[in-house]
Amino acid sequence: MTKAIFTVKPGSGYKDLPEEHYHFPRAYLNQVSRAVGDYIIYYAPRRTSVGSSGQQSYFAMARVTDIVPDSEKEDHFYALISDYLAFDSFVPFAGDGKYYESALQKPDGTTNKGAFGRAVRPIAESEFDLILRMGFAADLTKVEPDQAQSIGFSEPEAEFVRPLIEMTVLRPFRDRAFTAAVRSMYDNRCAVTGLRLINGGGRPEVQAAHIKPVAVSGPDSIRNGIALSGTFHWLFDRGLISISDDYQILVAKNKVPEQALRMLNGDGRLLLPKDPIARPNPHYLKFHRDVVFKG
Repeated sequence: MTKAIFTVKPGSGYKDLPEEHYHFPRAYLNQVSRAVGDYIIYYAPRRTSVGSSGQQSYFAMARVTDIVPDSEKEDHFYALISDYLAFDSFVPFAGDGKYYESALQKPDGTTNKGAFGRAVRPIAESEFDLILRMGFAADLTKVEPDQAQSIGFSEPEAEFVRPLIEMTVLRPFRDRAFTAAVRSMYDNRCAVTGLRLINGGGRPEVQAAHIKPVAVSGPDSIRNGIALSGTFHWLFDRGLISISDDYQILVAKNKVPEQALRMLNGDGRLLLPKDPIARPNPHYLKFHRDVVFKG
């Protein structure tokens, strides 16, 4: 098994749903095969609809579970994905004059364009770990504050209390990372009411709701999340409200109290993040309407 970087490009023609599968041609079959059973990091070369909020940055981690042929396109395959988790902050491909992937940088400091052009690239364990620690820096300060402060290129081999990958599969860590990412994208504001309540300690009241529930393999992806206040999180999880593909708020007939209805956004639409990449994905919205919604 080998850890790897998987590149997702906008308009590439590949049928990627990074939370669930990665589409690739036979040219990368050997590299992807070596990653089966191991973890990968997603990288986007520019602004995309799937993850990166800037040019050339790493935006999420996941695990490759299997490879299946594409039944519709010859010599193409899908890498099946599990344990997807968005970073709490995007990680640029270079920092302090150095590349996180050392193979991308020539001895003279210039970019190795041949290596950079490969959509699937193996990555050393230490470099993989460092990208994860930068991507989850905000969450690590709550778990390992003394070590997190020392993260940097000068100490890529530093020892930590617990391997980060081991932590990322634990539900408490994943909940914390998912909540932080969703709250940030929605500016701590409830998407269906517009309310932004912060308590005296500076903690936001808004919660992060999974659109497709974790119990049925819903991913910890920003695109599978909506920021909701406690009451509307409860209504959403029980299928009493839902969202259309064009972000209209749907309400189950005669099942939501009038007091709650009066709190909904005046235009009847979901309040969306400013960054289009964080908007709910129609794939997950359809699941909620088909399986959860009682309308």
